[in-house]
Amino acid sequence: MANKNKTSVIAEPGKQELFIVREFDAPRSLVYKAFSDKKLLEGWLGCQQMKVKYEKFEPRAGGSYRYISTMENGMSFGFHGVCHDFSPPERIIQTFEFEGLPETGHVVLETTKFEDLPSGRTKVTVQSVFQSTADRDGMISAGMEYGVVDAHNRLDEMIELNLIQ
Repeated sequence: MANKNKTSVIAEPGKQELFIVREFDAPRSLVYKAFSDKKLLEGWLGCQQMKVKYEKFEPRAGGSYRYISTMENGMSFGFHGVCHDFSPPERIIQTFEFEGLPETGHVVLETTKFEDLPSGRTKVTVQSVFQSTADRDGMISAGMEYGVVDAHNRLDEMIELNLIQ
């Protein structure tokens, strides 16, 4: 499927944050659901070569989550975080931490906003605030943009196939 929607990753030099912006051809309530429903997330999160399985998912203030991404070759990576705010269909605030780093403490604070656009479209803006510019730049150099773009394309396919109700 050809994809007309494009993901933008904006990372200004010297700043500890980055922004991910993408429009989707679906109403805000459906896009929000895709970002806040465990089974839907498992269908599109991560790149095409990985399968995502949530071990824990509590989408509420004070909740937490943990998921495992498994590559085709069997290699797995863990990710976890704490949920701070799930305000349907406007906003999700949570932390994100990759468990594969040699030391802990590389926590990212993510705020995801869902904006109504004309013709039933939705704009999603994710602000990720890192603890240092080195952490942010390390995430970018590790291929984060490839995974995000691939995931968004997969979500577009789910929307096009009416897999989100």
